[in-house]
Amino acid sequence: MTGYKQLFKGKKITVMGLGILGRGLGYTKFLAECGADLIVTDLKTKEQLKSSVEEIKNYELRIKNKKKIKFVLGEHRLEDFRDRDMIIKAAGVPFDSIYINEAQKNNIPIEMDVSLFSKCAPGVMLIGVTGTRGKSMTTTLIYEILKANEKLLKNNACPTGNSFRRVYVGGNLRGMATLPLLKKVKSRASMDTARMSPQDDFGKSSAESDILVCELDSWQLQGFGDSKISPHISVFTTFMPDHMNYYKNSMEKYFDDKANIFKYQNGNDVLIIRPNMKKLIPKNIKSKLIVINKKELDGWKFIVPGEHQRENLACAVKVAEQLNIPISKIKKVVSGFKGLEGRLELLKVYKGIKIYNDNNATTPEATVAGIEALSSARTVLAEKKIVLICGGADKNLLLDNLIKKVNQNCKFVSLISGSGTNKFLSSHKLKVESYQAKDLKDAIKKALEKAKKGDIVLFSPAFASFGMFNNEYERNDLFMKIIKNLK
Repeated sequence: MTGYKQLFKGKKITVMGLGILGRGLGYTKFLAECGADLIVTDLKTKEQLKSSVEEIKNYELRIKNKKKIKFVLGEHRLEDFRDRDMIIKAAGVPFDSIYINEAQKNNIPIEMDVSLFSKCAPGVMLIGVTGTRGKSMTTTLIYEILKANEKLLKNNACPTGNSFRRVYVGGNLRGMATLPLLKKVKSRASMDTARMSPQDDFGKSSAESDILVCELDSWQLQGFGDSKISPHISVFTTFMPDHMNYYKNSMEKYFDDKANIFKYQNGNDVLIIRPNMKKLIPKNIKSKLIVINKKELDGWKFIVPGEHQRENLACAVKVAEQLNIPISKIKKVVSGFKGLEGRLELLKVYKGIKIYNDNNATTPEATVAGIEALSSARTVLAEKKIVLICGGADKNLLLDNLIKKVNQNCKFVSLISGSGTNKFLSSHKLKVESYQAKDLKDAIKKALEKAKKGDIVLFSPAFASFGMFNNEYERNDLFMKIIKNLK
């Protein structure tokens, strides 16, 4: 998008939350390149953020921005939330943050990565995907289907008459910042002339623009709610308890954030849901509601196990249909889809034992879905053949269904430590033999000792990674490394 640098040049911006996953790093570097006057503040210390800080400092040396970035690490200061033009906050900032409250008292706009991108490039068609589970799988399927069919999209495949140039992916994906995509996308408008709602007149234009497919968690959707915008095409896969430690056991607050995916849509927009979501969607929504039917995919080649994954696929197919991609073209992409890392991924067959990586199952219900998916497969008969590796930090979620499913379908549980693990063991309802490991390597070793040829070792944590790991990606990478090195 031409002129994007002028949107931030000389602006006094406080970045709240740098992190080590790459998203904060990505948009901080982008803003520096644009010539913003930046303060970067994070509760983590300089040592904890060493990799991110060093990369930014090296980046500063390569760009022409003469304004040095100011780091305030290990703390936040109220003064950094006054006399600023904008605050960009990271995910997970508490509702009652005194720093955000200070900025609001001083009438300073609070922005987040994806929603700010959408406001800066309102001509880009936004396809957003949310849900407690299924976001990444659905987002990736949509992106791969559309990316493979860019030529069709360019030839006015969209019923609105729009011509699309390129398809991009963003949002809550590992290491990805969305704001820097402003350097690549083609959009009809800039923030100076923005409609500030990406769907106000999109269908009336015949302009050539781009498509952004983005995964949106509840925190990023807070930014959409603050800006009163929603994607043009929205997908809401599932809603179940999660992040209750953040939402203080309020499912209403959690849903309120999630609902921003459709809350500000209009009559030209589309909301696609799985069947069990229909009871949660208000009857007075303005957008067109589509409830998927996975039976329409009977006979399709799709290697990812689990009925819930076929429903995610059905959501992706419906999105592609809205842009007039022929079914034959969709099937071709789906048949070659290999699945996603850390989502019921068959990682290795070791001495006749199938090892699955389901690291991204960070809730009890997600692990239940994984167990069910593998228990219904032909490789698992009436005899219990699943050895489960789970455990981690508690998120204030109920464990009854998980323990019931483990008792029914698992022959052994190898546990990594954490507050959630302690809660799991203290329930006294677990009937399956278990082992509390000293670390992940020990847990894997014990699981493989208990498994035999024809069994499945399923790594599906059911809990958050914090405590033993900095984040779930660090946990995933270590698991993959250990399994890769098995002899």
